[in-house]
This record gives sequence, structure tokens and C-alpha cells, in this order.
Amino acid sequence: MKTVAEIMQRDPVTVSPDDSVETLLRVLRSHELPGVPVVNGGGRPVGIVTEADLVMVDEEEDLRLPLHIDLFGAQIFLGPVKRFEERFKKAIAATVQDMMTEDPITVDADTSVQEAAKLIAERRHNRLPVVEHGRLVGVVTRLDVLEALVSEE
Repeated sequence: MKTVAEIMQRDPVTVSPDDSVETLLRVLRSHELPGVPVVNGGGRPVGIVTEADLVMVDEEEDLRLPLHIDLFGAQIFLGPVKRFEERFKKAIAATVQDMMTEDPITVDADTSVQEAAKLIAERRHNRLPVVEHGRLVGVVTRLDVLEALVSEE
């Protein structure tokens, strides 16, 4: 049974939480990547930035305040404000930390390809950071996993 270590892309391109959004975009463009892990100074993944973090995909993703009523001078929101706050933070992001999805789902290098495939399908992710002892050592993508599963048959 193959492990993630056998199929992962080693030494992945990364960014730091303190990098500017401009630097992030330059990295994604120059390496033609749809996403990139965010690592701290110790090489540990602290976030991930994907195209979904960069783009508001439809009209419902705009920055309109949630429905609210004014009652005696106070605004009472009728819907969740948290999602608006998250989208607003990303829209005005100056650094990768402002934009990244924190605490990314990771897999250990010795995880089986089947387990990685299950995780990718359940979580609907296209790429997973791969760690050994908590440090980033690679990235495995949906395509890597599919190719490995097909070659096993």
C-alpha cells in the first residue's frame, strides 16, 4: 500500500504569514499554483491560501452587511455577522495572515494514499500539506492521489 510520502511533491513552494498579498500573488503566478501552504519560521504549516480565498465567486459573496434592524439606535443583526467579518477581512487583506485559512488540514507522510483520498473527498480540498513531526515536507494534490490509485489497480 502506497503512502503519501511516495507520491507527494517535495519541497513545496510556501509563503509566510507576514508576506504581503502582492508577494503571495507573485508566487502563485510565477509557479502557476492554485494554492500555497503558509508556514511559520519553524517550517510548520499555520495556514493555506487557495484561489477560493482570493476571489469572491458570486453575487452572494459581496460585502453587503447582513440584514439588520435599527432598534433604539442600536443595530440588531438578523443573520450571522461572522461570515461578513471573514469576507471583509480578506477583501482588505494586506498580509497573507489576513487572507489565509488558518489551521489547515494536513496529513502525515506515512498516511496511506487511500486515507488521503478519503480526506480530500470528504473535505473537498484539492491539495493537502504533508507533515513529518509537524514540519511541512510536501504537498499532495487530488491529481497525485488519483494517479496513484489508478496505477495500483
